Amino acid sequence: MTTPPDAQRLVEQLMADPGSAESRALLEGLLNGRVSSLLERLRAVDAPRLLQVPAEVRGFRVRLDLHGAKPPVWRRLELPGDLDLPALHDVIQAAMGWYDCHLHRFRTGSDPRAPGFVTRFDVEEGEEGTLEDGVRLDQLVAQRGDQLWYEYDFGDGWEHRLTVEAVLDEPPGAPRCTGGRMACPPEDCGGVDSYQELAAWVRSGYDAAHLPAAFDGPAHAHAWLPDDWDPDAFDPAPVDLALAAAAAEPATVTAELASLAEELERHGSRQLREVLARPLSHGPTDVGEEQAARLTGTYRTFLDVIGDGVTLTAAGYLPPAVVEQLADRLGVSEWWLGRANREDMTFPVAHVRTAARALGLVSLRKGRLAPTAAARRLGADPQSLLRHVAGRLPLGTSDADRQAGWMALAVAGSGVPAGQWRGEITLLLYALGWRDGDDRVSPPPARSPTLDVLEHLAGGPGVRTHQVREVDPAVAATARAVTAPT
Repeated sequence: MTTPPDAQRLVEQLMADPGSAESRALLEGLLNGRVSSLLERLRAVDAPRLLQVPAEVRGFRVRLDLHGAKPPVWRRLELPGDLDLPALHDVIQAAMGWYDCHLHRFRTGSDPRAPGFVTRFDVEEGEEGTLEDGVRLDQLVAQRGDQLWYEYDFGDGWEHRLTVEAVLDEPPGAPRCTGGRMACPPEDCGGVDSYQELAAWVRSGYDAAHLPAAFDGPAHAHAWLPDDWDPDAFDPAPVDLALAAAAAEPATVTAELASLAEELERHGSRQLREVLARPLSHGPTDVGEEQAARLTGTYRTFLDVIGDGVTLTAAGYLPPAVVEQLADRLGVSEWWLGRANREDMTFPVAHVRTAARALGLVSLRKGRLAPTAAARRLGADPQSLLRHVAGRLPLGTSDADRQAGWMALAVAGSGVPAGQWRGEITLLLYALGWRDGDDRVSPPPARSPTLDVLEHLAGGPGVRTHQVREVDPAVAATARAVTAPT
């Protein structure tokens, strides 16, 4: 016979402290047959208990510990008491260095079964409970030693304990980090035990003898590690920058992109919101004549090479002589291995042709690729051509292409160097739910047609964009022009 969950909790409560006034009252009700009212009372007891909002806002110096990590992974923070739980979630994500791509939950007390708060996503999924929205930090802690628990990623089960070290009469104007120790574990690495095995492997100098058994060789393990990850490193300066970004207001964007940001927030992720809140996301959208000429160079070169049009091969490819000329003029030949004279074997040239057609710069009729009327009209005017290109973005009609396109535009517009685009886009697509059979992003952002165009604007196929470490203000401005509301 299975005991109903409510009854099970009632028995547990009675057994936990049979001498308490609460338990005596529950036992009296049980003996008098008031079972239904007891269960209603039990459910009420399950709700987190909130303190009265204080008349004056105070601050708290707290220590945030990753539970179970040895050596300890922790951050010391100063927080205003009127910080609500959704904002505290953002603070914890920024302070620790998590990517905010999983669900979370706050709870009071140290017992995992203690009352917790539900998020808006939990409510949409039919879960009942006390909504975290509007609940303030100073309604949950009030004095030194008070604690609050926060779980992130229910699969890996990252438990964090927030402990009040001091009450501050003057609250900080914004959350700040004043200390800490150790780097954040890699996202999705499997929990505390797996993290500690990875850390030991890194500390050993990647000695094969210390490779965690869960990974199929060093390459597989390296794929889960952030670039240059050092488990023993901590620097508060980047944390403060991340905290400032988490508190900033996002730029106003077009409705489709704004709805994606709202969708992510409903699922407990503010990654896209934080991208849109970066200072450069609020930057200008104008591009000068000289910059426009540079940005459109790839497409103007392509149009110049095909001239009035070229007849494709029987297999539907550009003629080898045209491919070779494009590879030379676009800079592909400088880094391409082998002879760049076949379109099907020289993908950078093929991507330019595909993008030019998607942008309405060329059309294909009866086996002949020729400039469109728009291309003939705009080709000599770089700014008009750039406006035409921007007006076609994001490319694609499928959800996959459009969402990948909007993520690419948001990231590029936030002032991120081209070398970091794909990594950030991957995280955003992962948060949006795109997966393949190996639980990685699908479709890969490398095949996003919008990202191809942005990379063409950033230097074309002759530039290895994944190696670019400087921000291109003109590309960022063009991306912002696309995401700005009309």
